[in-house]
Amino acid sequence: MSDVEEFRREVRGWLRSHLTGEFAALKGRGGPGREHEAYAERLAWERHMAAHGWTCVGWPKEHGGRGASLEEQVAFHEEYALADAPARVGHIGEQLLGPTLIAFGTPAQRARFLPRIVAVDELWCQGYSEPDAGSDLAGVRTRAERDGGNWFVTGQKVWTSQAHEADWCFVLARTEPGSTRHHGLSCLLVPLRAPGVEIRPIVQLTGTSEFNEVFFDGARTDASHVVGAPGDGWKVAMATLGFERGVSTLGQQVGFRRELEAVTALARHNGAAADPLLRDRIARAWTGLETLRCHALRTLSGVAAGAPGPEASIGKIFWATFHRELGELAMDVCGAGGMLAEGKPYELTDWQRLFLFSRADTIYAGSNEIQRNIIAERVLGLPKEARP
Repeated sequence: MSDVEEFRREVRGWLRSHLTGEFAALKGRGGPGREHEAYAERLAWERHMAAHGWTCVGWPKEHGGRGASLEEQVAFHEEYALADAPARVGHIGEQLLGPTLIAFGTPAQRARFLPRIVAVDELWCQGYSEPDAGSDLAGVRTRAERDGGNWFVTGQKVWTSQAHEADWCFVLARTEPGSTRHHGLSCLLVPLRAPGVEIRPIVQLTGTSEFNEVFFDGARTDASHVVGAPGDGWKVAMATLGFERGVSTLGQQVGFRRELEAVTALARHNGAAADPLLRDRIARAWTGLETLRCHALRTLSGVAAGAPGPEASIGKIFWATFHRELGELAMDVCGAGGMLAEGKPYELTDWQRLFLFSRADTIYAGSNEIQRNIIAERVLGLPKEARP
């Protein structure tokens, strides 16, 4: 038996023996559009995982991880999804900020923040998008001014996932007055439970509120809480986005497969599979999912090298478009009845929630349009798009 298969069996066995008792009811809870579900219980589950050494498995051992190989990380995320374990609450710290600090942080920053991410004692959110700087991230206007031993942050962020539950936010801010576009930006670590910070949840199509507006009015953070050198924020931010499209996408695809299998079963049950057009779309979805997995495995070499390159944008376009189309397919398989709520309090069905929330997939984490520009300019070497 290979080391990877042995590791996979260890993960599977631990999940089987621990996702029981008080945690058994958490199976399938949480996830995009459903982050409100059993939040406190999922947090307790994740801290239970931390106590047994199952958070940050891909981090180096010296930073509190298991030092798992790329193949072992794939196995972990796949087994976690196959066990129908609850959606993670500390994933932004574990999968985005942690790797960024390991790559760009100072020893003091790593000592201060990494152990608390591993233990799930502090939760993080990502302060990138703004009302006038969403997918065009270089248009950031939030500013930060250095005054003695502190930075003071002023501005607004929007679509900030889980900000209302987070303790800290890594904020992309303009720290050089008069700078424009990619220049003069810095990545700052800002406490959210402090004066000068206001968080307003945004109600979505699904009726839930996992996205937020975050307002900074002279919010203070220590001068040492800048990741990389001041002015290097664009480089740091791009690396963070690369980590976002890393190995955990393999676990995400297990969830996609489960949804597709359920759509297929529904089509057989209600007769929709007799429609040749719907049957063809189901077959295309299956083919697309297989292609998505092959592409993800092929491009993970960037993760092994330290951070995925711009090629990761291909995967983002692929999975986002696939999942949105799967939501549309699910509603068509449901038929006209899929437009109806099941009575008060008018809770959405799983298919309705999938359809509505997956509309956001092609927008958040970098819209499809921006990803196409990245591929064209940085992968294919095409001329850059004219910008004002």
